Amino acid sequence: MLTHPTLDHLSALGLHGMAKGFKDLAANPESRSLDHAEWLGLLLEHEATLRRQKRFEARAKAARLRQSASIEDVDYRSPRGLDRSLFLKLASCDWIRDKRNVIVTGPCGVGKSWLACALGQKACREDLPVLYHRMPRLFTALALARGDGRYGKLMAAIGRAKLLILDDWGPETLNPEQARDLLEIVEDRMDIGSILVTSQIPVDRWHDMIGSPTIADAILDRIVHNAYRIDLAGESLRKRRTADLG
Repeated sequence: MLTHPTLDHLSALGLHGMAKGFKDLAANPESRSLDHAEWLGLLLEHEATLRRQKRFEARAKAARLRQSASIEDVDYRSPRGLDRSLFLKLASCDWIRDKRNVIVTGPCGVGKSWLACALGQKACREDLPVLYHRMPRLFTALALARGDGRYGKLMAAIGRAKLLILDDWGPETLNPEQARDLLEIVEDRMDIGSILVTSQIPVDRWHDMIGSPTIADAILDRIVHNAYRIDLAGESLRKRRTADLG
């Protein structure tokens, strides 16, 4: 007789995880052997699990990751030079909490964006705000925002992320406006969070891609000096999978 009123109270209080746990326990004959403290502990665990899941879903939606990727699905067997121990270290997300950066370079098709999204998804699971942008589209969005008065709002949104993923940088040289935008972004992140950059272009050529030597020095000093490096090599994974299917 108390089941329905209890569920109503839990739902009214927004304790939906506990409500579901209550129904599951009530339907399980083995739960009758549990004492009150054990019941309460299980109900609280149900509530905590549901809240973690909802926070993750909200983080993942806000991040707008390009690919659905997870660290558990990383392929370490492919001959592309991925350091397993380093990647698993990065999967802890301590580098984000320490406000360090990650740079992933390598030719087209070796999985740079996928690995970046896997790390971004893990950061969402760790309840860290993440934001993904492809760099060409980001510069276009910033230029449009500058013209219609949304520039400050967009930059503020970028600044709120603990992890900013800048995917697919290069090979075009930045124009002066783009170089200043990038400097503003990396300058803001010095005391806020981390940047993950992927690029087909080796780091030693990034200075030339930025254009202005002074701005390039400032940007690279802030991105590269405390960054973990993942330098991939080998042939395209997409080509190899297509060949295997054939």
